Amino acid sequence: MLIRFDIPADPAYPGRVAAAMSSDQLRRYACVGAVLATIGVIGLVVSWGSSWGEQITPLWMAMAVGGLLAMLYWPWVQWRARRRSGRYAVDGSYEITDDNIMMRSGSEFGGIAWEGVSRVKDTPEFWVVYVDRMPATVIPRRLMSAEDAETLRAFMAARRLLQDNARRR
Repeated sequence: MLIRFDIPADPAYPGRVAAAMSSDQLRRYACVGAVLATIGVIGLVVSWGSSWGEQITPLWMAMAVGGLLAMLYWPWVQWRARRRSGRYAVDGSYEITDDNIMMRSGSEFGGIAWEGVSRVKDTPEFWVVYVDRMPATVIPRRLMSAEDAETLRAFMAARRLLQDNARRR
């Protein structure tokens, strides 16, 4: 297998990459925040009707506000990554073989051997390549030909790297 394609210098592309690579880690903040905010609001409602409510209300209020801030952390980080990434837009390319994924971005080169890849997550725009538990790079499907995308999908499925889409939705 040999797949080659170019990445144009698009100012929005690095932001989309950053959002795709950080979504797993940041989604945890939204879940934890939702739980904290819910517990905080329930605690506030229950404490309003009790005699000890005035003493413990600041705790419930802090929990609700902290939960809300944790839920807003993910969108804030993604917005900031998109806003700051425009200056990183340079031409690049990918070369994917049976052995590795080689990437070029401007004057920088790098690669990942398929033996080191633990899984590949399928997102609407990218395949996010993980080394151990960390996202290492993305492979942009929309910039590949349909035949190359299907060849790569079959290769990853044969190696049992492709994460099941049913869990993501």
